[in-house]
Amino acid sequence: MSTGQEATIKLSLTNHNTTPEQTKITGSTKLWMEEPFASVFIPVKDMMANAPGFRSMFALRNLHFEEVYLDIIDHAFLPSIRGPIDSDRANLLEILQKAMEGKVIEKKEEFFLKNKQGELEFTLLAEGHRKLGLLWLLIQNGSLLNGSVLFWDEPETNLNPRLLETVVKILMELQRLGVQIFITTHDYVLLKEFDLATNESDQVSYHALYRKKSDNKIACLQSNNLMNVAPNAIDDTFGSLIHRQISKEMGGLGK
Repeated sequence: MSTGQEATIKLSLTNHNTTPEQTKITGSTKLWMEEPFASVFIPVKDMMANAPGFRSMFALRNLHFEEVYLDIIDHAFLPSIRGPIDSDRANLLEILQKAMEGKVIEKKEEFFLKNKQGELEFTLLAEGHRKLGLLWLLIQNGSLLNGSVLFWDEPETNLNPRLLETVVKILMELQRLGVQIFITTHDYVLLKEFDLATNESDQVSYHALYRKKSDNKIACLQSNNLMNVAPNAIDDTFGSLIHRQISKEMGGLGK
């Protein structure tokens, strides 16, 4: 908040809620509305290749797309903020440009990756590279600045595993620059990359949702250390995979 005040907000809902109006919101709601902040939600489904004409079509027709897809395209089309790019953001852009071997440009509502080979349409790129391109745009146009919030649903989806380290490096640097980040994942490698990239000054917290055996209700476990997250279905599944591999190589002696 620009006032320096701490603002908290809590949303309560049940499986009986069918509309947003039926949910219950408590906390610093007045301050929250008076001091808006920039937020970005990146959905699982990539929309960068579908950007041409999507906004006008969404405004005129009933499409089977949630508004979050329109919102992320609107963020991607935002022009650059005034003034020179600061050194921190310039460094992040350089890392992404190296990973995707080029920079992103836009022509007539269509995105291209510009590199030594020319201008490649986003429809010709792997979805993982389109994700890097989207991240590049959000940093370049100022959508992700100090005080903003990023929500990213399963960043690992359709992303080359070799690029996970780059994505985590960018996200950790954004966190250090004052961007609050919320990520959902089912991927062990992504979690481990965060664990390896975290230092003592970073503010990283892990949350695991699970169903309690006692009353079958959903519970949440929180820890600042990945090793202390239990139960952890991701870690348990990965451990089971390793155990079965060892057992197979030993001809069943490891059972």
